Amino acid sequence: MDIKYTAEAVSSGDARNGHVRSSDGVIDQDMTMPKELGGPGGGTNPEQLFAAGYAACFHQALKLAGGQAKVDIDSTSVEARVGIGPDAGSFGLQVWITATVPGADQETADQLVARAHELCPYSKATRGNIGVEVTAKV
Repeated sequence: MDIKYTAEAVSSGDARNGHVRSSDGVIDQDMTMPKELGGPGGGTNPEQLFAAGYAACFHQALKLAGGQAKVDIDSTSVEARVGIGPDAGSFGLQVWITATVPGADQETADQLVARAHELCPYSKATRGNIGVEVTAKV
């Protein structure tokens, strides 16, 4: 693989109740444990950041899939939900991706979303490691 870009970030402080900062300073956030996991809530957390990254990455893959299929996908959107919970003595993740493809019929939307799931680097990285459910909406 020919690496073209490398993102860098540092977590400091008390991990989930600490701070994260990207090397360029664009991300500079306090982290807060969600209330659902016993924390105070009110700040961002790793699952939110992962959901945002996965949604944006999958959306780019969807745009690529649409371009390859010569389908107009200008009005698309992608929602990513990331769940966390106990998993055999530790914690595990579950992801739900919903891609909305307005103007397409359901079969075309399903095909584009399936292709995007093949192309997306996040999908490749998670495949076989965590549960990822992908759904197309029109």
